[in-house]
Amino acid sequence: MDLAGKPLKVEVGKVAAQANGAVLISYGDTTVLSTATASKEPREGVDFFPLSVEFEEKYYAIGKIPGGFNKREGKASENAVLTDRVIDRPMRPLFPKDLRNDVTLDNLVLSVDPECRPELVAMIGTAMATCISDIPFDGPCAMTQVGMKDGRFIINPSQKDWDTGDLQLTVASTREKVIMIEAGANLISDQTMIDAIYTADDVNKKIIDLIDQMVSEVGKEKFEYQSFALPEHMLEDIEKIVTPDEMEEAVFVNDKQTREANVAAVTDKLTEAFADNEEYLTHLPDAVYQYQKKTVRKMILKDHKRPDGRAIDQIRPLSAEVDLIPRVHGSSMFTRGQTQICDIVTLAPLSEVQRVEGLDPNITEKRYIHQYNFPSYSVGETKPSRGPGRREIGHGALAERALKPVIPSVEEFPYAIRAVSETFESNGSTSMASTCASCMSLMAAGVPIKDMVAGISCGLVTGETDDDYIVLTDIQGIEDFFGDMDFKVTGTHDGISAIQMDIKIHGLTRPIVEEAIRRAHEARNFIMDTCMSKAISKPRDHVAALAPKISFVQIPTDKIGDVVGQRGKTINEIISRTGAQVDIDEDGRVSVSSLDENANAEAIRMVKTIVTDFEKGQILKGTVVSIKPFGAFVEFAPGKEGMVHISKIANERIAHVEDVLTLGDKVTVICLGKDKTGRMSFSIKDVPKEALKD
Repeated sequence: MDLAGKPLKVEVGKVAAQANGAVLISYGDTTVLSTATASKEPREGVDFFPLSVEFEEKYYAIGKIPGGFNKREGKASENAVLTDRVIDRPMRPLFPKDLRNDVTLDNLVLSVDPECRPELVAMIGTAMATCISDIPFDGPCAMTQVGMKDGRFIINPSQKDWDTGDLQLTVASTREKVIMIEAGANLISDQTMIDAIYTADDVNKKIIDLIDQMVSEVGKEKFEYQSFALPEHMLEDIEKIVTPDEMEEAVFVNDKQTREANVAAVTDKLTEAFADNEEYLTHLPDAVYQYQKKTVRKMILKDHKRPDGRAIDQIRPLSAEVDLIPRVHGSSMFTRGQTQICDIVTLAPLSEVQRVEGLDPNITEKRYIHQYNFPSYSVGETKPSRGPGRREIGHGALAERALKPVIPSVEEFPYAIRAVSETFESNGSTSMASTCASCMSLMAAGVPIKDMVAGISCGLVTGETDDDYIVLTDIQGIEDFFGDMDFKVTGTHDGISAIQMDIKIHGLTRPIVEEAIRRAHEARNFIMDTCMSKAISKPRDHVAALAPKISFVQIPTDKIGDVVGQRGKTINEIISRTGAQVDIDEDGRVSVSSLDENANAEAIRMVKTIVTDFEKGQILKGTVVSIKPFGAFVEFAPGKEGMVHISKIANERIAHVEDVLTLGDKVTVICLGKDKTGRMSFSIKDVPKEALKD
């Protein structure tokens, strides 16, 4: 088919015939092998659907050999992890909830055309491979990306337009509803975002037509699987032992720990009651979950009652503070109910930007980095830390995307910036708390961000019909677990900077999407106005005392070698003498950084001195570095020397240079031009008296 002006070609049966479903999909010259495979038997001992999604970036796809000693691709890049998550989110709800067979959706990137992003091709290929496979799946679904330049939407933009435009939107849909939204935006309006979402939704319907045709021609019959649904009358039997009123009393409390203790007591009571029923005991954890879910959903949807007693649009208690951590460059803490994030900002020279390797040739480094950590103690559990998983990487990327539009340019603020969000306590939407905390710590660190940014998550509980639903503002953990949606929106008072939408049902109607975006806008304004701005209302006009101070000087590119010196001797001497860090770009931009502004000034002076072609009459300060019978050599910058002839040292005649000068003496000299050998010639005795006063 023709898709947004470019050819989309799908081949079935040519390769990977032993997979349950496989397509070789090409969009332009971007080619991806997408496969869907399932185990023949369910995995033992799990109470969840074991789905794995992989996006494999291969450097041969862009004609490169991987760096490093092994010359082999290593662990998945951050981009690959984020792509896995974007594919997983719309696919997972469409599999049967009681399926326990392992399913792997794998995407191997074989070739990359800069005009057609491989991530998009993998998303479409995954849906196609699963739909034509024999794996039970309630598809089809399709995905489209939308960019924007000069106010105009671009369907499935090129990599360059994606990287440089004002919108990066990915939308997945079934034929009837939107099922996933992921967006980064340059502070666009709510209505523009809604229009973009449904522009993508219209394109998805055309892709679904092609998938329907594929299924009708080459689709396999779905296999029968062992269901792990609850025994038919189990919930009815449970309600005889623990009444709905008792379950409501157990779960409808404000404190998370109290609720968990209440549910544990209910579970113990049921375990004792079913001690002789092995089948019921096997399914008991899932049954208690289902009973809680049924109770919470009924009370919210029918009675408009939330577990902690809040109104449907009410935000939990908020608090914020800055400067709570000593010696760091910027810190803040943001608390919303039982969700608490401490964010710490570090500023560094531009030489410490993060180098990025991947299939996108337009992105080779990141100057602003946001990272998120989720230790087990934040939810009252214990387990060893094994480094960030996919969830942590995803949450960090979302908060990074949320703040990216307000980060100042390198010309405005020449620093590398790292923000780290430490989760102290978690009970719902820590990624949105991270956005709020990061915004405050950036301002506390003196980063001149362009506007304040906040974020909030909205939830959803649906009934039997499309118009029977409740949208919840600021969902806590229990409402996320038992609800149908986690709709996260970040932005300023005026515009959206990021969206991430996860759902557990088969899609959202347009009224739900519009209401969630409106509610999120109202909520983030409330958070900024009543909480964040009370802690800190604008960026500080200076960086912290312990943050590096950075200065710049531009030099001619043909003078870079003079500053670097042979084997780096000159630049290392500048660093050694001043204590400042000195870095030079290939365009002649010299960056100098240290905690001492005087050290910066001295390093800049040395650089300027090295690259200056001195003329007769210029005054310099230097150090005597060598004494000869005929005169003294004065170094006025690392690697830059001139000679003072013995006759130019003092007004009176001297027999020996040592009578007046000693190695290491600091002297002021005046340039006499170049001597017959082309060497700089100086005089001490001819320096004007006014210069000596300086």
